[in-house]
Amino acid sequence: MNRAYRYIVIVLFTILCSGFVNGQDQKLGYYESDFVLSKIPEYVGIEQRLKILSDGWKNEIQEKKNEIRTLEEDYVAKEILYTEEIKKEKLQEINTMKKQLDTFTAQKFGPNGEFFTKQKELLEPIQRQIFAAVRTVAQRNGYDFIFDRSGDIYMVYARGEWNLNEQILLELGIEIEQ
Repeated sequence: MNRAYRYIVIVLFTILCSGFVNGQDQKLGYYESDFVLSKIPEYVGIEQRLKILSDGWKNEIQEKKNEIRTLEEDYVAKEILYTEEIKKEKLQEINTMKKQLDTFTAQKFGPNGEFFTKQKELLEPIQRQIFAAVRTVAQRNGYDFIFDRSGDIYMVYARGEWNLNEQILLELGIEIEQ
């Protein structure tokens, strides 16, 4: 048993060492997309357009909030004068305005809202250019992996020889047409 244990330890040690040596042959790089974007002249114009759009919607939202607050204050001030039916109507009006505000806010700034749709529409061509440049630099300089350090780290480029998709699909019994 002792001999088998030694053999396993030696084999594992050899595998780990060979993996470490191979790992050193890989060339890694990174870039910061925020920094690169800030240096692209078109990006400044896009930022300004998005800010104007956003500020306009924020102003509309604030106006609607002010209207709701005014209605609520008016309701509280006159509540004792209202009949039950008028109270219900006033509360219904306030609740309807709140729902309209929530809907408007979601339409403009929600995950699928106009702001993010417009942002994607405007930034996508620039991002494609950046990714193309990253690929060109990586291939020209022999990088295996390129990461974006802005925010979360994303793998932006990986040398094709490290792509295991085909091997994994074959392992799963899925053949690929080439």
